[in-house]
Amino acid sequence: MENRLRDKYKKEVFKAMQDKFGYSNPMEVPKLTKITINMGLSEAKDNAKVLESAVKEISLIAGQRPVVTKARKSIANFKVREGMPVGAKVTLRGDRMYTFADKLFNLSLPRVRDFKGLSRDSFDGRGNYSMGLKEQLIFPEIVYDDVETIKGMNIVFTTTAKTDEEAFALLELLGMPFAKATN
Repeated sequence: MENRLRDKYKKEVFKAMQDKFGYSNPMEVPKLTKITINMGLSEAKDNAKVLESAVKEISLIAGQRPVVTKARKSIANFKVREGMPVGAKVTLRGDRMYTFADKLFNLSLPRVRDFKGLSRDSFDGRGNYSMGLKEQLIFPEIVYDDVETIKGMNIVFTTTAKTDEEAFALLELLGMPFAKATN
């Protein structure tokens, strides 16, 4: 079964990127390589159930079990010791990555209240895009009644683009809903 977003990349986006930037070699055309979803859980040091529910929710959202991240060093002010669980993250590649991106662009982001589009300023200078979500409830897999605490998450789109301009064009052609430019 072909993935809808991967199909769109192969049939439309690849050609449009080649035409726009004039790549001579097909291997130069930027592509999406991975999507990383990270959920920081400061409450996890006090309550193990928070970590369990976060792992379960990320599994539902991403379709893949996340890795529990641990503190690299102790920080006395935050009452964190080295090795304590402080979050959960998952890295998506291949079909799961395209399925998640498609779901995020077309189902989840339109469910955000007063959504006017994603910021155009969140590129890192090397062709990667980072965004944050305030709550996990926008995903259709999350049942509102089962959620104990509302948790935010960071999502990073990693591309092979050399510049932010190329990455912006790639993500926009894939269907990422960017905010209208204000000049």
